[in-house]
Amino acid sequence: MVEKIMQGKTLFVSGGTRGIGKAIVYAFAQRGCDVAFTYATKAETADEIIADVESKYGIKARAYKLDILEPETYKDVYVEFDKDFNRLDFFISNAIISGRAVVGGFGPFMRLKPKGLNNIYTATVDAFVVGAQEAAKRMELTGGGSIISMSSTGNLVYTPNYAGHGTNKAAVEAMVRYAAAELGEKKIRVNAVSGGPIDTDALRAFPNYEEVKSEVIKRSPLSRMGEAEDLTGACLFLCSEASSWLTGQTIVIDGGTTFQ
Repeated sequence: MVEKIMQGKTLFVSGGTRGIGKAIVYAFAQRGCDVAFTYATKAETADEIIADVESKYGIKARAYKLDILEPETYKDVYVEFDKDFNRLDFFISNAIISGRAVVGGFGPFMRLKPKGLNNIYTATVDAFVVGAQEAAKRMELTGGGSIISMSSTGNLVYTPNYAGHGTNKAAVEAMVRYAAAELGEKKIRVNAVSGGPIDTDALRAFPNYEEVKSEVIKRSPLSRMGEAEDLTGACLFLCSEASSWLTGQTIVIDGGTTFQ
């Protein structure tokens, strides 16, 4: 049985209805943490997750619709959050965009277009900034907290068609370091968790998914793809007292693939 080590704490994670975000919701809820998360379109899926974690773990869960291509609307979401929760301890920026929004941002270098690249920057860096700013205002009221941006080893290892995402993951990791330097005086730690290719719906949408999967398995000393749950341990660690002197860092969880 998992110990309720986060009872009385509250997590807010963006993009909590599938993949890595959903795994994070369950990992924190299992440890007694109340959870708030955002969704893009599927309110029914969000409601199902809320009902499931509340019944299984006896915690409070709420979900809010958010378009991360409109980061300023984070402020409206936090107004709703404040009606449901009286504290915020952890914020994890996880949501990503895919589909038409990344046209011109996902592809070979010679096909990249400013609009697609700018959309990825908005959803990756701008959304992190606004979400973390609003989180920090609330964390300061309760004596501090932990902020995490999910990142990707696509900014360390060449991945076909990933230039737009990879460069913006590098940018958000730099933003994490700046945030850590300035928020430390408020007892707020800021770090990033960088995953190697993780077997999620987002990755399966890649046209070269099978090629990527095969290459990851070949490169990894552990001979397997990463699963969403493989990233939750680092998030739990970064939100615990065990990492109380760790800030401004990126933890790479890649199955050993970046060394190959």
